[in-house]
Amino acid sequence: MAVGTAGALAGCTVGAPLDDVQVAEPLNVGFEPSLAAAKPVDVDRVAADPRDIPKPITRSKPATVPVELETREAVAEIEPDVTFQYMTFNGQVPGPFIRTRVGDTVEVTIRNHESSAMAHNVDFHACRGPGGGAEATTVNPGEEKRLRFKVTYPGAFVYHCAVANVDYHISSGMFGLILVEPEEGLPAVDREFYLGQMEVYTNGAAGDEGHHEFDFETMAAEDPTYVLINGEKYAIGPQGYDEMRVRTDETVRIYYAVGGPNQFSSFHAIGGVWDEVYPQGSLASEPHRYVQTTPVLPGSAAVVTARFPVPGDYKLVDHALSRVARKGALAVLRAEGPANPDLFDPEDGDE
Repeated sequence: MAVGTAGALAGCTVGAPLDDVQVAEPLNVGFEPSLAAAKPVDVDRVAADPRDIPKPITRSKPATVPVELETREAVAEIEPDVTFQYMTFNGQVPGPFIRTRVGDTVEVTIRNHESSAMAHNVDFHACRGPGGGAEATTVNPGEEKRLRFKVTYPGAFVYHCAVANVDYHISSGMFGLILVEPEEGLPAVDREFYLGQMEVYTNGAAGDEGHHEFDFETMAAEDPTYVLINGEKYAIGPQGYDEMRVRTDETVRIYYAVGGPNQFSSFHAIGGVWDEVYPQGSLASEPHRYVQTTPVLPGSAAVVTARFPVPGDYKLVDHALSRVARKGALAVLRAEGPANPDLFDPEDGDE
């Protein structure tokens, strides 16, 4: 599924090509692992498919948008032979992409699967109301509740579980994104993708084989074991789920949610810039242009557009690069099309 530790950093390039990775030295030299054996997995995958986004809204009037969320706890692999107890919305990380427009009424049904060990709920940053709906949606295992709220301001907003130990639940995977399109909609693009970043705090070191238990001390110290995009180490790309493919003549929009719970992301595309950035998901503001790296705060999101006119693999990273090389914060977008020597003309190397 995913490769091992990413290679050494050279001039902002993360290691060698993904099929020929130069492995970094482990950080736990001399450390005697005390992890239990890896557990049998409940699901083969928790990483959300970055293409799984509802189509842009074409209607001109508000509507009622039904949303069904099921909270599920499941053991899955962070990377091969490393298991972890995730908490999820609908079995994926980040949770489902919810698409609305200003004036819509969101009708949420939240169910807590009967196999869960804990209560869960959802706090929508797009909701004006106490707790963003958290108290109104708190469900014990086997319970179901409903909430209706109107979205009145445009933007890309995080939602997350907000029960006691909220940081624990978010760090285990319980966050997602709700988009509120402006009444006039968003500019058309050729492709859209959805990614989410989070930290995972465990009782082991990154790469230690076995079952990683959640560790509250490392979380309180804000020292994550892993920093992940879509919930698994190096999950999205040619060496994992090869689901971000574009043509070199296409315009691409990426919705990037940061659940946190503690650290912000410095979102960067190695080999390009963001042609447009809506900082913190603020669609009511004019976008910034030609941004190399954009900060995304925990509990917030960015909406970026870009073109990739030269064919090849583009690594999407948190530019706090130790998180990439050693903790897993990497996704890869592949651009396909004819060579573009006017823009990029490397020497052959054989001459």
